Amino acid sequence: MRSMTGYAYKEKTGSLVTVSAEIKCYNSRFLDLQISLPPRLSSMESWIREYMSSRFFRGKIEVTIRFKDHNPGVTVQINTETARAYEKAILGLAAALNLEEKPSLGLILGFEGVVETESARDEEKWKACLEPVLCEAADQAEAERNREGAHTEADILSHLAVLEECVKKITVHVPEMETTIKENLKERFRELLGDKIDENRILAETAVLLVKTTVSEELSRLNSHLAEFRAETKNNPSPGKKLDFLCQEINREINTIGSKCSIIEVSRAVVEMKNALENIREQLRNVE
Repeated sequence: MRSMTGYAYKEKTGSLVTVSAEIKCYNSRFLDLQISLPPRLSSMESWIREYMSSRFFRGKIEVTIRFKDHNPGVTVQINTETARAYEKAILGLAAALNLEEKPSLGLILGFEGVVETESARDEEKWKACLEPVLCEAADQAEAERNREGAHTEADILSHLAVLEECVKKITVHVPEMETTIKENLKERFRELLGDKIDENRILAETAVLLVKTTVSEELSRLNSHLAEFRAETKNNPSPGKKLDFLCQEINREINTIGSKCSIIEVSRAVVEMKNALENIREQLRNVE
């Protein structure tokens, strides 16, 4: 079981470049990847997205890549025609204003389009530098999510054990519940009919009432849900969504048992189960 929260930062400086990868992980119902890259690395976004999707399956994940090229290999070109056009326009304005000033070289170079630069694009080199750093950062984030997830799993399983124990307590009282129903029904018949009791009628009415009030089916389904919950926790590396669904089913059975049974010990067990289930659902909000 893995948590959805975590943080990682890795940086590597080589002779040519310094590259860093920062990963922040938050809770989210689905996988939400947000990639932040320098403009010149924008073509790598699909590769980074595909890689992160293969490592993480749920949660909001922010990936920030920073890149510093120590030998950028910038090519600088001067657009002479553009510079002359600016100079001509400025001289024309000076003449119109009866000014004898001439534009300085610095002024002309500051105009858009006069100086043109182009950085060398070696995407394969950049990817080769980024890949190990991103992999190490993902490993670190995953390790942190696993560490926190182990604590969360232990807490969830402790509450699951409470649910399982409560089911056993309620199961013990099932015969008592059925006996109480039978005795109450007999008592009502005696109050209405006195000694003229039709045993067959009592048995028939008891059978109908037991169908409506027995919790055997609910306990059977509850045991099945709890067993499946434990199996998913053990075998599924990303069980969050499935466990959340099982909690809904478990909650439904608990509510039904609580509405059917009036025995004080069972009512206490139901309250205890609801409390344990709520703690589990709270923890599942942070499970991948």
